[in-house]
Amino acid sequence: MPFLEHDRAVEPLSPHIDGRVDRYVQELTGASRSFVTGLFDHGCVKVNGEPASDGSRRLQVGDHIAVRYEADRRYAPKPPRRAVARGFEVSFEDEHLLVVDKPADLLTVPTPAGESNTLMDRVAAYVRAQDKKLSAFVVHRLDRGVSGLLVFGKSREIAEALQEQFAARKPEREYRALLAGALQREAGTFESRLETHAASLQRYSTRERGRGELAITHFRVLSRLREITFAGLRLETGRRNQIRVHCAEAGHPVLGDPRYRPDLACIPLWRAKRMALHAATLGFAHPRTREMLRFESELPTEMAELLAKLR
Repeated sequence: MPFLEHDRAVEPLSPHIDGRVDRYVQELTGASRSFVTGLFDHGCVKVNGEPASDGSRRLQVGDHIAVRYEADRRYAPKPPRRAVARGFEVSFEDEHLLVVDKPADLLTVPTPAGESNTLMDRVAAYVRAQDKKLSAFVVHRLDRGVSGLLVFGKSREIAEALQEQFAARKPEREYRALLAGALQREAGTFESRLETHAASLQRYSTRERGRGELAITHFRVLSRLREITFAGLRLETGRRNQIRVHCAEAGHPVLGDPRYRPDLACIPLWRAKRMALHAATLGFAHPRTREMLRFESELPTEMAELLAKLR
């Protein structure tokens, strides 16, 4: 089978100086981003004579790039590395950050009680095992009982840059939820100001002017099922317990929620020991490359099985 070869050195006036090697290879080959990722995964790219597996590597003047691959072969990217034994899956990773898929039964960070073995602890250990100079820094959180996508910075600087995006409401964050009852509208917005009750620590919407944190949640009905609404919920703001509070105050709490309207949330159809809430989509601009990244996570088994049963 014939091979295609590309061979080039990064020149002083090259627009790719300090750029990513995968972008350079994409320009050399004219191939899609997915195909180029596959080239790296299958050992088809060399930088200065050494195999390159990290497409995010930065190029310098004089670096020599060589690409060799079979002309008619489909180089599919390999599945993302899994770290299930560590309690999470890696959806994306480069030298600056990583996106992980959190299981529902794991705390993101310790509470004031000081729990250990949280997602933050496990991700930090995973990162340090690769490079002792690095660690993991929290950008945002998911409640225990909620599964799905989270991004961590590998340095404080990267985490803070990501936090600025979240504060400016720039990232794309959409959840999937099974809600009790039937939402009356097909789509709409919940907007309120959230406060925390001093005694119970529960969040609630306040009508007193000047108090609380602005919270905005956009919702849409994906399907209506027996006793349940399957909904997509997009966060404009990211307050603690925001989706849970908004849905409960609307009379349609997240199934399995033990804190907000458990009288409605706990129904025989939902037997899982978790909430039916999943962070399914996460999109943001890479703080270094400015590339727009977008990730999706499949519905957890408990939610998918109940939907299939009711359909």
